Amino acid sequence: MVNYPVVEIGGAATAAVLNSIASGNDFVAAYPSNGINKEVQSIFYVLDDSPIKSIKDLAGKTIAVNTLGAHLDYTVREALHSVGLPQNAAKLVVVPGPQLEQVLRSGQVDISAFGYWQTTFEGVARKTGGIRKVFGDTDVLGDIAGGFTVLRRDWINEHPDAAKLFVEKSAKALDYAREHPEETKKVIAKVLASRGENAEIAQYFAGYGVREGGLPVKRDLQFWIDVLVREGALKEGQLKADDILFDPAKLASAGN
Repeated sequence: MVNYPVVEIGGAATAAVLNSIASGNDFVAAYPSNGINKEVQSIFYVLDDSPIKSIKDLAGKTIAVNTLGAHLDYTVREALHSVGLPQNAAKLVVVPGPQLEQVLRSGQVDISAFGYWQTTFEGVARKTGGIRKVFGDTDVLGDIAGGFTVLRRDWINEHPDAAKLFVEKSAKALDYAREHPEETKKVIAKVLASRGENAEIAQYFAGYGVREGGLPVKRDLQFWIDVLVREGALKEGQLKADDILFDPAKLASAGN
């Protein structure tokens, strides 16, 4: 039996966070760690000569995504649902971000999905040319949080001041990245270089896609709760967005 260490903080795509909570983990969605909007989005690319023109054409095709059970997986499901196709109408295969362009150009997959957190790889592929956008996740989902940083509820209750400070400072860091994109790219380039990775791709970083103040809205969670209920993964009323979202006001009230 493996004894895993207890952690206070984690993060994942919103659908994955909700699935984890539904499985019994008492997490609180502290703040959106990333999101999608008109500047930052996941893009589903094909080669220029591909016959795939729209979401309806995804049926029977192979799509490269970086992982299963997370944002891109659920985006595909929702895209297929939007045109009346079953969620398994397309085949998803897992491909690491740096190889998404390669497997598309070599014909190993029909479509490569570059997640909104992979804008560096997407920028390189787009500059090289020969690829065409079919759709973006904002076409299906609108502006929405892509993932959340979560905290354990018991830890929040034991350390309310630390929890509030953590969320506040994290939101300020996200604001800084949005307000100072060039400085942020320099930081990312420095980190990539320290890892022995290609620092040049930092120039394609498009941002984190979060709202000003790093604040969530109820729809960020409720949209996916409704999807999971529709798919049968959740029961109606099993999860409520208001019970999951971090609310510093409640902590302040509780402490008085």
